[in-house]
Amino acid sequence: MLDFIRQNADKLLQQTLTHIGLTFVSLLLALLIGLPLGILIARRKRLASGVLGVAGVLQTVPSVALLGFLIPLMGIGVGPALVALFLYALLPIIRNTFVGITEVNPTVREAARGVGMTNGQILTKVELPLALPVIFAGVRTATVINVGVATLAAYVAAGGLGEFIFSGIALSNTNMILAGAVPAALLAIGFDFGLARLQKLSGRKMRAGALVFVLLVPVLSAFVLIPGSQDRLVAGFAHEFYGRSDGYPGLQKTYGLHLRPRLIDQNLMYEAIRSGQVDIISGYSTDGRIRAFDLVVLQDNRHAFPPYDAALVVRQTTLNRYPDLGPTLNLLASKLTDSVMTALNYQADYLHQSPRTIAEIFLKQMGLYKLPTPGERSETVVLGSKIFTEQYILAEIFRQLIEGKTQLRVASRTGLGGTQICQDALRTGSIDFYPEYTGTGLLVVLQPSASVLNTLPMQPDSVFAFVRQQYKEKYDLAWQQPLGFNNSYCLMMRRQQADKLGIRTISDLVQYLDAQ
Repeated sequence: MLDFIRQNADKLLQQTLTHIGLTFVSLLLALLIGLPLGILIARRKRLASGVLGVAGVLQTVPSVALLGFLIPLMGIGVGPALVALFLYALLPIIRNTFVGITEVNPTVREAARGVGMTNGQILTKVELPLALPVIFAGVRTATVINVGVATLAAYVAAGGLGEFIFSGIALSNTNMILAGAVPAALLAIGFDFGLARLQKLSGRKMRAGALVFVLLVPVLSAFVLIPGSQDRLVAGFAHEFYGRSDGYPGLQKTYGLHLRPRLIDQNLMYEAIRSGQVDIISGYSTDGRIRAFDLVVLQDNRHAFPPYDAALVVRQTTLNRYPDLGPTLNLLASKLTDSVMTALNYQADYLHQSPRTIAEIFLKQMGLYKLPTPGERSETVVLGSKIFTEQYILAEIFRQLIEGKTQLRVASRTGLGGTQICQDALRTGSIDFYPEYTGTGLLVVLQPSASVLNTLPMQPDSVFAFVRQQYKEKYDLAWQQPLGFNNSYCLMMRRQQADKLGIRTISDLVQYLDAQ
């Protein structure tokens, strides 16, 4: 982990400052709104239940779901991240301000009024000073919450330490995960300790500390608002694509492509390019949204991406235990062409049909659909899939096929985070099979030496034969017959913009960027 941190020190520093900026800016906004609201409901208690109820509901909404609600309204980037953090920080600040003021001894208020203090003077000279320990506790709670939730800012391309965590999960890289998680935990501890020390200072020193905090916010907000790319064309890449050897690093090596992309959850990339927030995205060549959003796939004219023929990878012990499973799985060999898979993805991504419905219609068209026979099924196989549309569809197709053609019950473990997670689950027996792609198996799982890659013809049949043999020898895993489509990594642009700039290939893109 220390070696990884040294190698990525510049980026780690930048993302740490961004993380601090997101936390401080959202906390300042929450203080500006939460403190007056807490004071208001302490004065007008009939409003307390409503205000605290709304703040409490916002606090209980899962953070990813809250970001999902905000994205259609605000797009991706810093905006939805700051709003989400602001909303999460409100409840402890409002509630503790309310409790702190209402718990002030009534006789103290009466004594203050007895000496002629106005309501404003009572608030500033009596109630707030006495309530300050409780208010500070709320601020400390809000700060720690925001440091943790700010890691999710990377989900919407707002940066922060979550970029290391998301990328590490996608790549199953423990060092990368720790490089994000450990500094985030240290920030939470450090901020809590600092606020605790600030609370113990005298009134004048505390006011000075608060002033320093307010002055720091504009400086830190600069790190939040710095755009992710200085290029005229803004790129948005999935976390896994950015770190995988057959993704962006492969493009750098083959084409000399140099970008500073915004890292976005792969499910949000298409919305980002459709709305014009990015100009280039990483994607998959059979994705249905290419057609739906009128995107153009840039030709990989130097063949940086290997063949990605789809097939099922199955535990050999599972095939041996259930002899009818292998022939059933191979019923779909060569049935799913590029155009067919693209059309199925389109139905899910753009027409919003469920994978269950799509799978049933497809199997009926192929003459392979059969209702499961009634009765108890004593044997179960576990089917896994990754976390994107195509894999959900494939998982549902195979579930229906197996349960219709055999007496096996299929338990689905869909939405697994990345290639290494699926591979580890398969090797340890947590799942029995899942859909994979030959190029991914070659470069991400097997990772052969450069000398081996140089002698291997990058043709579909050659890559499939090599991967199949190596998986059998190293892991005792069997690749079934290819399904018939090649879902390659690719770069995409809006068709209108690509036509205007004359960009058709990745080489064209590199030449355009070099000329800027």
